[in-house]
Amino acid sequence: MRPIRHAWKSAPCVLKATRAWLSGGTRWRSSWAGRSRLPKISNEPFLHYAPGSPEKVELREALAVLRKQDPPVIRCIVDGQEVSTGGAHNFQRQPLPHDHAKSLCEFAPLDAAIVESAIAGALKAKKAWAALSQDDRNAVFLKAADLAAGPYRQEINAAVMLGQGKTIWQAEIDGAVETIDFWRFAARWAESIHDMQPPENSPGVWNRMEFRPLEGFVAAISPFNFLAIGANLPSSAVIMGNVALWKPAENAMYGSYLIYKILQEAGLPDGVIQFLPGDGKTFADVVLNSRDFAGLHFTGSTAVFNELWQTIGRNLGKYRTYPRIVGETGGKNFHLVHESADVEHVVFSTLRGAFEYQGQKCSATSRMYVPASMWASAVKPLLLRQLETVKLGAPDDVSSFVSAVINERAFNRIRDYIARAESSGAAKVIAGGFCDKSKGYFVEPTVIETTDPKYETMEHEIFGPVLTVYPYPDEMPWAEVIALVDGTSNYALTGAVFARDRAAIASALDGLRDAAGNFYINDKSTGSIVGQQPFGGSRMSGTNDKSGSTNNLLRWVSPRAVKELFVPLRTYRYPSMLRDIREEENV
Repeated sequence: MRPIRHAWKSAPCVLKATRAWLSGGTRWRSSWAGRSRLPKISNEPFLHYAPGSPEKVELREALAVLRKQDPPVIRCIVDGQEVSTGGAHNFQRQPLPHDHAKSLCEFAPLDAAIVESAIAGALKAKKAWAALSQDDRNAVFLKAADLAAGPYRQEINAAVMLGQGKTIWQAEIDGAVETIDFWRFAARWAESIHDMQPPENSPGVWNRMEFRPLEGFVAAISPFNFLAIGANLPSSAVIMGNVALWKPAENAMYGSYLIYKILQEAGLPDGVIQFLPGDGKTFADVVLNSRDFAGLHFTGSTAVFNELWQTIGRNLGKYRTYPRIVGETGGKNFHLVHESADVEHVVFSTLRGAFEYQGQKCSATSRMYVPASMWASAVKPLLLRQLETVKLGAPDDVSSFVSAVINERAFNRIRDYIARAESSGAAKVIAGGFCDKSKGYFVEPTVIETTDPKYETMEHEIFGPVLTVYPYPDEMPWAEVIALVDGTSNYALTGAVFARDRAAIASALDGLRDAAGNFYINDKSTGSIVGQQPFGGSRMSGTNDKSGSTNNLLRWVSPRAVKELFVPLRTYRYPSMLRDIREEENV
């Protein structure tokens, strides 16, 4: 008897036919067509950068390299190839927020022809990418996560610190940990989606659900404030078999480029994500007018999101299918303090929630409600004393708690809000307020106290290191305070209640049900973790599709129900149509 290997050699036609059958007759679909199990997926541990620790040494080396190198030119990457539209005189730059005369990188402008080419290339790449098994697609992002966790961790963190103005800790929780978690948990959520199968099968029937990618491409537009969001917006669609055009923020360009190169190294095929830095309007004008536009994954301002949605609505007749629209926009996030709250905990939580990363988190605490007597006697004095210890400085100075805001436009907007508060009869600046853009875009952590709960800084998103406090009357019923918080802002992203009284907590949890998509009890309004607190809000804060969860990934698939019948029919008649003996006798 011949060995099995020789039998296969003598029957190449059988092997060829088997491969063709597995691939639907067109290509070899995957090297593994069975069921597998992912490695254990859990949150990436935080590194703490203690003095003399290996991670701190590595980070300092990465920062030194970035500071020393000439600013590289970052170009669009279409089908794996760098492309550009013009000469050096057209280049834009990414300045360092804390030292804006210096540049981290330069990038070429975007034109319509490049975007059109990217759409065509992505659609061409889609068939092979969608044909891969979920295992194969997962493997790309799991490898990318390991690369980000290992050899590229400090290069990413250094890029986020210098380019986006984050301190060591803020860079670690964003550039490294959250990026890694988004990619790893996406694989886990993708697997769980495929497990969502019909629970019942009639005799002789097999029912199943197929989760197909959307018909077309997804446009991903990411913000400056979280590099992890930039990593996630195209990836969450792509891991489900889609292709994406990614327009990163100008002020996060270098870090976004690193993320893209990591994905390439991890094995992402050319064309599956097209990297398109440059002007947002040029990008939107082309993608939103394409017949093959199938979805928008967006994080940014409410005004821009509204404009994009309105354009999509006007263009519905142009599209092959109704596009999926997923967006996370602004927030006017609150800390609601009850008289039973722990004062120290409130103050330290609010300092972190309001001023970490200069208040430039979507979830940053920007309004606070405190009983008037508690505010005057305890919370305010402690808050002001602690603010005196907060250092404003360069992001790579380990003693800095806050650094510069992202750019001059943001600086001017924040400064104007502070200036109006200083001259208002309904508000006063009780801490901070200093603004200086001579070298970097520095704004001191600022606290505004107001007698008007509807004062503009209690309602408007400022996106900077500004906290407004309304000391509510001690005699004001708790239910009315809750109603005030709920009715003040058009946003509904995050919020927190601080109390020891369980009845007060229960009332706030119920009364603020629609005021925050992420609600915290005795914790600050920031700091959601992938796999623990899926993130997103409603009202004018977005579509609340919860990034980092199955909810989000389900938006990037078009389910197909498949029914297979195993037993052939032998008649068209139903049993109810047959007459029994008694019916025959009565005829």
